[in-house]
Amino acid sequence: MTKKTTMYLAQGAAIAALYAVLTTAQALLIPGSTSMAVQFRIAEAMTVLAFFTPAAIPGLTVGCVLANILGGLGPIDMIFGSFATLLAVISMRALRNVCVKDIPLVGLLMPAIFNGIIVGFEIEFFFVGQMATFNFADFLFQGGCVALGELAVLYVLGIPLSIALKKRNVLKANKE
Repeated sequence: MTKKTTMYLAQGAAIAALYAVLTTAQALLIPGSTSMAVQFRIAEAMTVLAFFTPAAIPGLTVGCVLANILGGLGPIDMIFGSFATLLAVISMRALRNVCVKDIPLVGLLMPAIFNGIIVGFEIEFFFVGQMATFNFADFLFQGGCVALGELAVLYVLGIPLSIALKKRNVLKANKE
């Protein structure tokens, strides 16, 4: 195994573990704060790691799967929530060089967009409407609440984390 492959696996595993532990600990300390419509998952600030390393893509996805399994909402949340995370971090990685004053503001919108749409649908269809009905206005409300929570985390915690990582050169930005 090459040094680069080993580093990729180690980074991905560390990111997955940290995401799962942070989300699970937050859920235990503040019930509902990581899994309701208006959620503020502190671990979502870690999505900025996609700007610095491609290992964040599988790391955050696996971390989300683990957190959603431990969160107790079942396979529906494990599938939909984790898929939203996967799409968000892939998009963030692709948009890492689109910056406004050296801050990837466009990329930071991706978790809000994907989670707002996918998790908003999940909440409305599977949990609120219980698969019997689908109300588009309620979906917009649920999705808006999820997106608002994501934006709050990413703009309040994610931007400072991104700036700190860049300043300290903790993870060198991969230009691949």
